[in-house]
This record gives sequence, C-alpha cells and structure tokens, in this order.
Amino acid sequence: MLHLRVETPDGETREYRSEEEEVKVGRSSSAELSLSDRFLSRLHARFFLRDDDWWLEDLGSRNGTHLNGTRLEETAKVKSGDTVRVSGCVLHVDLLGETGPVTDSTDLGATIFRAASDLLQGHTVDSVGDSPEAIRGLADRLRLLNEVHHALSRPISLDELLDLILARAFEHVECEEGALFLRQDDGSYKRAASRITNTEGSDYLYSETLLREVGDKGLAALVLDAGTDERFRDAQSIMSSGVRSLVAAPLMDPEGSLGLIVLSSRLHKRQFTEDDMSLLTSLASVAALRIRNVALAVEAAERQRLQEELDLARRIQVALLPASLPEIEGYQLYGRNLPSRGVSGDFYEIVERDDDYFLLIVDVSGKGIAASLLTASFEALAAGPIEEGRSPKQVTEGVSKHLFARTPPAKYATAWLGTLDPDTGRVRYTNAGHNPALHVRASGAADPLGPTGVPVGLMQDSEYEEAELTLEPEDFLLLYTDGITESENLGGEEFGLERLIEFCQAHRQHAPKEFVEGLDTRLDEFTNGQPAADDRTVVVVRRLASRAPGHP
Repeated sequence: MLHLRVETPDGETREYRSEEEEVKVGRSSSAELSLSDRFLSRLHARFFLRDDDWWLEDLGSRNGTHLNGTRLEETAKVKSGDTVRVSGCVLHVDLLGETGPVTDSTDLGATIFRAASDLLQGHTVDSVGDSPEAIRGLADRLRLLNEVHHALSRPISLDELLDLILARAFEHVECEEGALFLRQDDGSYKRAASRITNTEGSDYLYSETLLREVGDKGLAALVLDAGTDERFRDAQSIMSSGVRSLVAAPLMDPEGSLGLIVLSSRLHKRQFTEDDMSLLTSLASVAALRIRNVALAVEAAERQRLQEELDLARRIQVALLPASLPEIEGYQLYGRNLPSRGVSGDFYEIVERDDDYFLLIVDVSGKGIAASLLTASFEALAAGPIEEGRSPKQVTEGVSKHLFARTPPAKYATAWLGTLDPDTGRVRYTNAGHNPALHVRASGAADPLGPTGVPVGLMQDSEYEEAELTLEPEDFLLLYTDGITESENLGGEEFGLERLIEFCQAHRQHAPKEFVEGLDTRLDEFTNGQPAADDRTVVVVRRLASRAPGHP
C-alpha cells in the first residue's frame, strides 16, 4: 500500500492511501491524487509499483518533481521518510509496514530552496502555459510588480525605502512579521529594518542558514515547518517566538546580492506556499534595484561632501603656505608643495626676522586630511616662538613637547629648522629626524646634513642639538621631504638620495625655480609618470656669486 501525507499550499494536511499499483498526481480530475494547485501540471508525476518497490516518475511537468530536494531527472525508487515536492504541495512517503507513521519530529526536509534567478525567469507566458487562468495569473503578477515599482520610485531615504519595502511585502504576502538584512562590506549581515503585526512576535528573524543560503547563494527559501527542520533548531529567535513557517528571498540585482528579506508566520495561522516564495522573490528583485540606486545616490552625495571638505581643507592649507618667499639681496629662493591627496602633510616657510631669516620644512606622519590638521597644529605652535626670535633648537623642543601632549603616539613629524644670516651666509639648524638637507657647493660637492635629534612629538622631553654651515657664493641649500627620495619606479626601486645628489651636482648652476622644474621632470621619467604616492615638497636657497654694491 502507498501511504502519503499531503501538505497543500494553503496549509492543509491530509492523508492519502491507495492499494493501486499506479498513482498519478496532478491538478486534473483524472489523476488518482488530484490536488488544487494551479501551478501543478494536469498530470504532474506518478508513483508506480515494480518488483515490490515503489518508484517515482515525473510526467514532463512544467515545474518539475523534487525528491528530497533534488529535481527528478529520471525514474527513482522511493522509500519511507522520503519527501516529494510537486509545485507547492509536499508529499511525505510512508510505505506501511516498513517504518510506521510519520511524526512531526521526523526530519521531513520541510525547507525548499530554489534559485531566485530561476524563479524570476519562470514568469513568462511560455513558462506558465497558454491557459486563460495561467495568463490571468501572470498579468496579475506583472500588474502588482508595476504598482510596487512605482511606489518605490519616488525620491526617498534608505531607511524610508526599507520600511516601504516591508510595508508592500506585508500588503501582498500575508504574514505576521518580517525583517530586511543588508550585507556589509565584511560579508556579515545587519538587520536594517523590521516590522511586526502583533506584540507576541520576535523582532529579529535570525538564522545563519537563511543568511548564508539566501543572502550569499541567492536562493529563495520556503520553510514549511521550522519545527521539523534541524537546520533551524539553533535559531533561538525563531523557535522561541513560535514561528514555524518562513519565506525568504535575496535582494539581488545584476551586481550581486545586497541582502535578503524574510517574512514569518505561525503554523497554526498560515503556512507559506511556493506561490508566496515566487511573489516575494519578484518583489525583492524590484526592491534591490531601488536599494542599489539609493545607496549609489547616498554614496555620490557623500563623495561630494568629502570633496567639498577636501577642497576647503586645501584652501585653508594653501593659505598657511607662503604665497611668496621673502626677497633676500644676494640670494634666490623658491619653494613648492605638491600634495598626493588633495591636501598635504608637508609644510614649509621662510620667515623674515630682525637679524636673520627662519627656514622651516615639515613632514608629518600620515597623509590626507588628518595629516594636514597636524601640519596646521605644527605651524600654529611654531609661529609664536619663531616670531619671538627663538633659535631652531628652542623652537623644536617647544613644539615637540606640545605635540607629544596633544596627539596620539602614532602622530609625529619630522622637521628641518634653521636660521640664515644673509650677510655671512651662516646657517644654524636642527634636523628633527628629517631627510638630510643637502649643502651643494659651487665645486659640486654635496654634503648631507643629517639628524640632530628625534622626530618632533615622538618623545615627551626631547632634546636637540644645533649644527651649522656657511653658504658661500654659488652654493645652494636644498630642503625636501621624503616624497622626493621615496618616489618609486615600476620595479619598486626608490629614487633615493644618491640620484638626488647626482641631479643636484648636474644642475647646481640653475636658478631655483628652473632647478625644481627639472627635478619634477626627472622624477616623472623615473616613475614612468605614475601619480605620486606621497607629498613632494622642495625648498631651494641659492647664494649668488656677489651681492649688491655696499654689501660685504
């Protein structure tokens, strides 16, 4: 005898027994097991007895016959405990005398997963058939989706859109609670919206199985009875709330999955059907396009806001950089800053004082807006002491102490600070962990001016030494940041100090501006025109061959 427990799409359960050797299943009245499901084929599948074994065969149905979740491709033997799905109907097999009655505690495979893409492609006139009933059903679905599309098309924020999507889902798929999960950049899922129609419901329909199968794999899911499926027994938020029937669909668009939508119901109130799964999949597809568009609009607005902030930061920074350098009789000066990210972590200035000129170049740790803020802090802390006539050592030690107290340990700056006596050409300097400045002599010799202390702000009570040199006629002093020497070619090789010295020696007679422009060209050749990875700042102080009459 063939014994089947039949679960229909409307949630009804009934028993079917037959002593015949063949049982056809379908929606036709000529089928031995006639089921009321408009998505069934007229004669969908058949069970038949052969050599004392029961076998199952698909009869060329439109939606296929699934045995234990796998679409039937050829005749297969069935046994007690097998689950057969034909459209929205589930048939639980019990061959009397072999296993005894099927109970609710048996794992009946009560969850159906189907590729969302297959469901979406299936809603065509060709796929539903040419009967008036099928065509009317397709027309109703298209009309519904068109209404939903228009409802979601107005300008709206993401939170409002998610709430509206759930409201439309509740309107067209009878349920008690629902949730929308959006996929995050790290692959996790965040509950972005939820909706409940009663106070007994759970506000968090969480299940790793649903998240991974639906969100990651793009499968639509129909859980006929979560209580009989061991995959959901660890989902406490589902089981403790009394939820039994679930339907879920991925939020898919051509670029991939954005997340998923889940609706639930208690089994004694309503059991979802494959028709509900198909409808929710269609709604989710429309919703995904709108979510992607809103997200792109938000992203574009955020980029615009960040660009405006970047432009403002650059304008502020440019205002801090000297608009022009002082004119010093008997000298040529030129400075230039090229940021790698719109704003720079480099800074330079030359300040005229009563008896000398103060030279400063700074490179703070990091890049972008954060680095530019630290640069502004450095400039503000140094401005007062410089104007008061303090020495490079005194300015460096004071700024370092204040920066250490006001910034996290990872934030510091390298700096070269010096004073120039234009009458004698004497330069007294402090190098706080900065790239060695170059004293390039008229003879072509180039002396690197190494560090005399640690970076500024690195330690609480840093002490610095001073060194000095004399710029003779036709000598020049080159100050620069590591964006120059650390520029890389396509092979990952740095430009380096040695190449910089060679360039200085070959172009030592050029005017400062011409020298810097030539250095830019040389770096572009070396890097093959690749964008600079770090800020590039250069200051050149060149002593001329002679000063004006009346000056020593």
